[in-house]
Amino acid sequence: MLLDVNGQECWSARDLHAPMGYEKWERFEVAISRAMAAAENSGLNPLDHFRGASKAINGGRWGRQMVSDYRLTRYACYLIAMNGDPRKPEIAAAQTYFAVKTREAEISQQPADVSSPEGVLALAEKYVEAARELVSTKKELAIAAPKAGKWDAFCDSDGLIDMAAAAKALNKITGGLGRTKFMELLRREDIRFLQRQNPRLPYECHTKAGRAEVKFVATPNGQWVEQTFFTVKGLDWLVDRLGGSMLPAA
Repeated sequence: MLLDVNGQECWSARDLHAPMGYEKWERFEVAISRAMAAAENSGLNPLDHFRGASKAINGGRWGRQMVSDYRLTRYACYLIAMNGDPRKPEIAAAQTYFAVKTREAEISQQPADVSSPEGVLALAEKYVEAARELVSTKKELAIAAPKAGKWDAFCDSDGLIDMAAAAKALNKITGGLGRTKFMELLRREDIRFLQRQNPRLPYECHTKAGRAEVKFVATPNGQWVEQTFFTVKGLDWLVDRLGGSMLPAA
């Protein structure tokens, strides 16, 4: 399970096709197509539940390649399970799992019955929980406010920061290192952001933590290569790692 940019849970279709018993992605796409049709026939917009995406996997000429993927809501997963091959035990298990989880989500959103003392108590508990979350959120926003938007000038259209831009943003902390020297710094044992064996790629822990993303970019000679980008969260992490607290360079 993943979280999208809005903090909503979602699943990668590429991560689900093997657990659902499909050895070949192409056959799993057939089930996805049927599920999308089922959503549309129910009056829903399939794009709200089956969002197109891409994913880097091992393989291809350069050892890694970008392939098509989908970001699925829980309901989309349920529809795929319902439209999958019923002979597969994995599909039967998935049908049960996502049906239960979907029902749990529906029940959790139902209003409390205030006609009984238990219902009044349940409603009061929800108000208390909401109030606590509000207080916690306000505290987090107060802490984060000085940092909000400070890296915007260095972000690309996807909200990511390439190595040259990151080096420029942190030149006051690093003493003015250029891109190459900056990337060498990221391979130091006390930083360990970029790998030594694959010097253009980050350690997996950073991508999982949302501090880095890897994309394929075209070189001037027409080749496609992997390139590591910082996320805003990743650049904040690096500043803390380097012991800095200053705002980025102008």
